[in-house]
Amino acid sequence: MSQCIEMSEQVSFKDFKKLDIRIGTVKECVQVKGSDKLYTFQVDMGDEVRQIVTGLVDYYTAEELTGKRIAVVMNLKPAKIFGQMSYGMLLAAETKEGDLALLTTDNPIANGAKIT
Repeated sequence: MSQCIEMSEQVSFKDFKKLDIRIGTVKECVQVKGSDKLYTFQVDMGDEVRQIVTGLVDYYTAEELTGKRIAVVMNLKPAKIFGQMSYGMLLAAETKEGDLALLTTDNPIANGAKIT
């Protein structure tokens, strides 16, 4: 029996291609001082290290996240979150129960590899 999945607004392939999604490795993960929910990541993107702020404290320990190979939206406008600059967004999926799972790779792939 198939389920009906509620969809967001449709975008064109041209719009989708505007996203620059790449693979990176979390080199460092530190909880943001004064925050109960936020980590600051240092992510090796191959030719640079990007800082990303994310709300994963309730789902992962810093040790679990360090070394993870993750998908990162590179061309998102920088944002200041809880006093920290964030230069990208990692991709994760949410279950019906509210748990999160990071989008990772199943094979070794170079940092900076573009998802197409």
